[in-house]
Amino acid sequence: MAEHRLESVPGTVTHVFSRDLPPVLTVDPGDTVVVHSLDASGHLERQRTPGEPRPRMFPGRPGHCLVGPIAVRGARPGTALAVRVESLRPDPWGWTVSAAADTPLNRRLGLTDTDPSWLLWELDADAGTGTNQYGHTVSLAPFLGVIGLPPAEPGEHPTVPPRVAGGGNIDCRELVAGSTLYLPVTVDDALLCVGDGHAAQGDGEVSGTAVECGMTTRLTLDVETAPPVPTVHAVTPAGRITFGFDADLNEASAQALDAMLTWMGSLFGLDRATALALASATVDLRVTQVANQVWGVHALLPTGAVGTDR
Repeated sequence: MAEHRLESVPGTVTHVFSRDLPPVLTVDPGDTVVVHSLDASGHLERQRTPGEPRPRMFPGRPGHCLVGPIAVRGARPGTALAVRVESLRPDPWGWTVSAAADTPLNRRLGLTDTDPSWLLWELDADAGTGTNQYGHTVSLAPFLGVIGLPPAEPGEHPTVPPRVAGGGNIDCRELVAGSTLYLPVTVDDALLCVGDGHAAQGDGEVSGTAVECGMTTRLTLDVETAPPVPTVHAVTPAGRITFGFDADLNEASAQALDAMLTWMGSLFGLDRATALALASATVDLRVTQVANQVWGVHALLPTGAVGTDR
């Protein structure tokens, strides 16, 4: 299998999802791609002070700065693209901002009439720590916020809302090294785009940003012809995960749980009612993110939670 490398330079990056974009790289199933992505805002130079404006790949306020599209031969609708995250290494700096937008959550928290608050982080990938200008130190658990495929419809589509078909801006903190994310293929050759490195994040991404950073990621891409569920799902070091995305939290939760019941029924040979009873004893239902125009919810079946888990 071949190994490829992509840098974030003009000609390899995008700030939209679109089936009409030409691929910047075409690979075979089983190939590995080492990608260096800029932070979500596409900063070309590091901030020297918190919130300092610096040159960006795409001026203004477009979507996430992503690398791609990457075409995978043989990926077709009806299959799933398996994205195996082999390793992730954050760049040496990152940032977090809060109260930067007029959102329902910020209005509820009384933060729409205040100036944004910025944290500037020094990131030590070897030590696995990040320290901000106030001296707060956090443990790093890096992952990519955006791993996704374009919608089947033609035209340009925003990168902010994640989608049950194709994924995208999932922002799930469990997608660390050792995870495989399965994306239902929406268009021929998949046309994968990746980026939005997060050095650390809590469930919810409550300020709207994590520790945003550039990232070097090693990915192995494959095609799964018989995925166990038809929507976005993952196998991670923490366990099996299914997702839901909707403007209504109840619907997002139901989507994630619906997919998990399908998966558990297949794993353990159970009808849906029995799978739901077992899920009530074992499955964690978590708010993935509140930041992306729709609620994100993931259902986690921890590794080893069921004695006959295989």
